[in-house]
Amino acid sequence: MNLYHCSIDLHHEAKALSFASAVDQWMGYLHERGAIQSWRLLRRKLDMASDNCRDFLLEIEFKDMTQLDQAFRVLGEHDEEVEKLYSHVRALIAAADIGLYRPFPDPERAERMALI
Repeated sequence: MNLYHCSIDLHHEAKALSFASAVDQWMGYLHERGAIQSWRLLRRKLDMASDNCRDFLLEIEFKDMTQLDQAFRVLGEHDEEVEKLYSHVRALIAAADIGLYRPFPDPERAERMALI
């Protein structure tokens, strides 16, 4: 399992519920295509966060790197539906930081650590 972690701030004029709906449609499409396992959208609560934390957190789960590659291939398609769904999400985002995470220790890492 791999977790694509997106920390997001919206444009000031963007509506949070519009963003949530756009993300739901885009992630739903990717899930239907088998390009992601699951996802969840979280919002900072009661403004309790340090200054470097953004307002939204989107976590997208992939079973492996092949599935992540498949999601990028879908994004790269010259398809009207893909472009529409993706652009509805991106148009609302002012800033985003991303990272790719994995469970730790994973079996490969644990095995290598055991041999040292």
